[in-house]
Amino acid sequence: MQICIFEDEKAEQFNPLTYSRPVYELVCGISTLREKIERHLPGSKVTLHCRKYLEDTLKKEYSKNDVNKISDKECLFINGRIIFNKKIADQLKKTNKEDNVILSGNDIIAAKISGKTLSSIKNNLPDTINRDLFNKIPSKQVDIKLTEYIWDLIKHNPNELINDAKFLAKKIKRYKIKIMSAGIQCVNRKNIFINNGVILKPGVVLDATNGPVIIDKNAFIHPNVVIEGPVYIGENTIVKSGATLYDNVSIGRNCKVGGEIEDTIMLPFSNKQHLGFIGHAYIGSWVNLGANTNCSDLKNNYGNINVKVNNKEINTNTKFLGTIIGDHSKTSINTMINTGTVIGFSCNIYGAGFPEKYIPSFTWDGCEFLKTYKLDKAVETASIVFDRRNKTFNIADKKLFKKIFDKTKNERKGYN
Repeated sequence: MQICIFEDEKAEQFNPLTYSRPVYELVCGISTLREKIERHLPGSKVTLHCRKYLEDTLKKEYSKNDVNKISDKECLFINGRIIFNKKIADQLKKTNKEDNVILSGNDIIAAKISGKTLSSIKNNLPDTINRDLFNKIPSKQVDIKLTEYIWDLIKHNPNELINDAKFLAKKIKRYKIKIMSAGIQCVNRKNIFINNGVILKPGVVLDATNGPVIIDKNAFIHPNVVIEGPVYIGENTIVKSGATLYDNVSIGRNCKVGGEIEDTIMLPFSNKQHLGFIGHAYIGSWVNLGANTNCSDLKNNYGNINVKVNNKEINTNTKFLGTIIGDHSKTSINTMINTGTVIGFSCNIYGAGFPEKYIPSFTWDGCEFLKTYKLDKAVETASIVFDRRNKTFNIADKKLFKKIFDKTKNERKGYN
């Protein structure tokens, strides 16, 4: 039976990260939400459903998968906001062979669909999938929670680092003495996993007391770096001298990081090379944080943090939340970012003082004023950045920039 990992209308509650990717391409732990589903349902033919404007970039990334198209006669739809695990997989396997919809409140967890219902939608899936699409199919309620906002992924990151490590550890040999330089200190070696091609320089401390430390292929760890698990460092990533990575940190592939980082997820191809602190943060791809950029993650009054999402003020019910940064955004040196600040897609932050707590996509924020980041200039910069990483910025990427620029236009009303 074919599996369709789908987006519902709440996928956009994860903006600005989901302006540029389907919600299931977000990372929690080591893997994306999509990868967790595929891991627990091996051998299944997977089709990916997404909002129409993301289709071209998704097809470019996953040419072997069907996108927004069902080819089989029956299909198991799975919500892309789910943090999938073996328990959920076993629950789904026990469901009736007949068509049915599994709900948590009004949210679809999964739906097994075939026959005329599937035939009527299989070649023309709507932008988002919700209960109305399957309103004639029997349903049942289950006690399974979906993620609602980006900070849910930060909250679940500690457990998912540990869960994902159990899977990845099967592919990576534990602590390999032959690649260790003199002066490397390892605590709880059985929980340290180092992949091929990793270079660790003298003075590195790997402490896996509270969770695994996983360093993936060809990563380079400079001297005097302290890493306290659970932490994942992706392929080809560089950790600069003197950096401290506290627990619950996920760094994607091809990143460069330095300074202090804790409780943070950073997606591939982003840089935070220099001194400065980020904590309880979610950083998109192609982001560059200038030297001594510091991000607060706790209010001075220890109160809950409110965050603006799609023009609505949301109480996160957490006392710790740093910054949420969309793809292709940049900060200048000495930037100060307030607790719970949201920085959109392709923004440029600079100047003295704190910027706004909500910075719309394609905005320059000089603290005293905001102005529109012209689309052609943003595309030009992104092309240069891609070229520096030996990547090609193609027509699909340009179309995506244009779509996001148009989609967020109302947020920039009144800007120059």
